Amino acid sequence: MQRPNPWYRFVAWFFRYIIYGSLGGVRVLNADRVPHTGPILIAPIHFSTADPPLMGAACPRPLRFMAKKELFFFPLKYFIRSVGAFPVSRGEGDTAAVRLTLEQLKLGNGVLIFPEGTRGDGKTLGSIQLGLAMIAKKSGALIVPVGINGTQQMLPKGQAIPKRTKLIVSFGHPFSYEEIAVSSNERENRSLFVQELTKRLLAAAEETGLHLSPPRIDAES
Repeated sequence: MQRPNPWYRFVAWFFRYIIYGSLGGVRVLNADRVPHTGPILIAPIHFSTADPPLMGAACPRPLRFMAKKELFFFPLKYFIRSVGAFPVSRGEGDTAAVRLTLEQLKLGNGVLIFPEGTRGDGKTLGSIQLGLAMIAKKSGALIVPVGINGTQQMLPKGQAIPKRTKLIVSFGHPFSYEEIAVSSNERENRSLFVQELTKRLLAAAEETGLHLSPPRIDAES
């Protein structure tokens, strides 16, 4: 399991108390629900480019996360590697992303992954990507759903300058794919997983004071 080095701790502290602190502050709820050891998938709702550093600042464990390979240029590559990023080439697609994520989980690390795959509008939860079900099944990692409230106002899509906003993060109860996959039909198991994660993300959002409408569940999920 990756241990937080002093630099990672400093960057997390700097974002939480200096950057976000100056913009309204961060309140973290239920951090004790995050397992102290073992592979975990931190799976937050996604509204804003402010979400990844917020999760690094709020999570009690160091996190690894995917970043476009194009970002790994001198001197930026040293910084983003030092805060947990690992590169994924644009042309490699989902296969490489899944492989690299599984490698990190095999090492016992915590990995940040946004289940919706893209930023939402702050009103309706996006559909959960099926790739997460595959990762959860193959890795055996615990999934920790996370609610976020405030980044949709602080830095929404198309806005360059952050607005002063209080941020709230709530960690949900962890669960595993095996707990949910009770059917002999794998497609049905994936659907059950997506439904469970959707329910838990909506509940985590409610804990932050944010009510989101549920997504339309695709019949193929």
